[in-house]
Amino acid sequence: MSESVGEEIKQRAREGKRAGSIERTTNETDIKLAFALDGTGRTDIESDVPFLNHMLQLFTYHGHFDLQVQAKGDVDVDDHHTTEDIGICLGSCVKQALGDRAGIRRYANVFMPMDEALAQVVIDVSNRPHLEYRAEYPSAQVGSFEVELVHEFLWKMALEARITLHVIVHYGKNTHHMVEAVFKALGRALDEATSIDPRVQGVPSTKGVL
Repeated sequence: MSESVGEEIKQRAREGKRAGSIERTTNETDIKLAFALDGTGRTDIESDVPFLNHMLQLFTYHGHFDLQVQAKGDVDVDDHHTTEDIGICLGSCVKQALGDRAGIRRYANVFMPMDEALAQVVIDVSNRPHLEYRAEYPSAQVGSFEVELVHEFLWKMALEARITLHVIVHYGKNTHHMVEAVFKALGRALDEATSIDPRVQGVPSTKGVL
């Protein structure tokens, strides 16, 4: 995809539609990210972490979002900072896109098989950031990607998006399949939880605020 994906997302955000963008530069990373909730699965993703790029493509496609990521980081150290900071930026854009959260379904529970693996993602778009992560993988790496970074990505995304996120990998034998199931389920669950329910009047909480 071309630069036009990101520009289109930014235009939607300017028009008050459910989209957001961020530019974040630190001594460790330089990230530009744009995200739209109501998309068609289009991606333009360039980072120095190829496995994460692949997972973000799956997340976007199965969630029917649009996503542009341009990220450079200190991968000569390791992939930690880049993965973590992309999670921060994505979560921030999800929060922007949600606005006041009026009319959304709020909750979702998705099971996702990937061959022998089964993952479950449960979401409450609660404005209360929390992550419960239960996963045991047979290997510590997929290629050069350290699997412990999945937790870092999910936690920072949940924190910045201000969502409650429960991720459970029930079983699996292939680490790639297990992580892939998580990201596909994450996309489907976030799509469902943030979709508009015409029966919901205002914010979906008896407290009247999220």
